Amino acid sequence: MAGLDPRLDLIPAVIRARAFRKFGRTLDGASAAALEFSRAFIDIVAPHVPAIKPQIAFFEQFGWPGFRAYCEAVAHAKKKGLIVIGDVKRGDIGTTMAAYADAHLGRVKVAGKLCEPIGADAITVTAYVGSDILAPFADYMAKEGKGIFVLVRTSNPSARDLQDITSRRELVYETMARYVTKWGAPYVGRSGYSAVCAVVGGTDPKAAAHLRRLMPKTIFLVPGFGAQGATSQDVTVCFKKDGSGAVVASSRAINYAYTLPPWKDLYGEKKWESAVEAAAIAANRELNRIML
Repeated sequence: MAGLDPRLDLIPAVIRARAFRKFGRTLDGASAAALEFSRAFIDIVAPHVPAIKPQIAFFEQFGWPGFRAYCEAVAHAKKKGLIVIGDVKRGDIGTTMAAYADAHLGRVKVAGKLCEPIGADAITVTAYVGSDILAPFADYMAKEGKGIFVLVRTSNPSARDLQDITSRRELVYETMARYVTKWGAPYVGRSGYSAVCAVVGGTDPKAAAHLRRLMPKTIFLVPGFGAQGATSQDVTVCFKKDGSGAVVASSRAINYAYTLPPWKDLYGEKKWESAVEAAAIAANRELNRIML
């Protein structure tokens, strides 16, 4: 799976220049550059990946024009047949969480008419408020095939500061895994996996392997492969022996391949599209080499 992080400072200069000529060096111009890059990126990777994970923060930083660009990027990915996992990390209770669920996965009622604001297939959520996060998603998961990815063990270096604390004779992330398994039990489908999924970082393969054993019916979203340092060997522990159960996300290493070796020397910024495609193919090849 390809992550989508449209960082303005790394978007190819030709795209930025085109957007700034039309809209100026404004939030509108920045949002236009992010959207143009996103659409082009999606077109390139669509033949090579099953899903895309747009990180909403890189759109939201540009205000309402950026949020609109996010919505349009999601729509473009859907048109290309990709599964869209919105990396939004929402987490709240009651009507607030219901509003998030309706906005990102479902529909909102406007003067008696149902409208779909975004239409992602799944989103990332934080669950430290407890099981209250689940109720707003229940119908979308049970009836419409939508999903949520609950943060269980993240890929950042300081994750262990909180997630590896021992509480009630188990680590905090083990407690979260246990709850995700419990919450997900009613939503296990024909595939044997639940619509309540988990974010499990690939940068700690020992923890990931442990979680794979604890959560046999949970699909893992695995960040950390590529730029964050997780190798293909590291992330394979997130899969079951038949190769199912996980989707590996690579963002910066593919998004901005033209700035990284070996693609920087082979293609450079003028051929950034070729660098992106080459990096996506190489990532697939590396994962398949280990898995198959």
